[in-house]
Amino acid sequence: MDAPEPDNTPFAAVSAQTSKLGRMYQSYLDKSTPYTTYRWISTAVLLALFFVRIIVAQGWYIVCYSLGIYLLNLFLAFLQPKIDPSLTQDEGLEDGDAGSSLPTKKDEEFRPFIRRLPEFKFWHSATRAIAISFFCTWFGIFNVPVFWPVLVVYFLILFSLTMRRQIQHMIKYRYVPFSFGKAKYNQRSGH
Repeated sequence: MDAPEPDNTPFAAVSAQTSKLGRMYQSYLDKSTPYTTYRWISTAVLLALFFVRIIVAQGWYIVCYSLGIYLLNLFLAFLQPKIDPSLTQDEGLEDGDAGSSLPTKKDEEFRPFIRRLPEFKFWHSATRAIAISFFCTWFGIFNVPVFWPVLVVYFLILFSLTMRRQIQHMIKYRYVPFSFGKAKYNQRSGH
């Protein structure tokens, strides 16, 4: 007689609260979408706080290195087109469908640059990773003793080799992932 009804179980109550928090979080994300500059400024401030924490605490270098590798991976996905021209050329020859690649000649039809990782998802993933890394620096279990200069040198070598390869890929397939430096056309009234 005193047994809880199926709708009022503790699991249902927790699930309802989790769902409510998820909707609130998504609402705030949706409201922040048009404010690109402010979003990135807040992420830069959070990253600066993380670096201050690392410098002051003199530890958690492996957390910092892992964050750097993850941010580099996100940045590369942000720079790459959704459909990789080097892969589609090979597949297009096999399948007979070469029409889905980026234009490589001036007489080809213009196709807009579509990123593999859109800007908002890049920002959201980066901010979330920085927040998680900052949280990890408050627990000693993540403070693995390492010789940090080796990590810095290895990261710089990895960054330079990866970016060189990415820039060569961009030059080879003639795509620019940024809108600055591209031709802009004025729209005239009356035409």
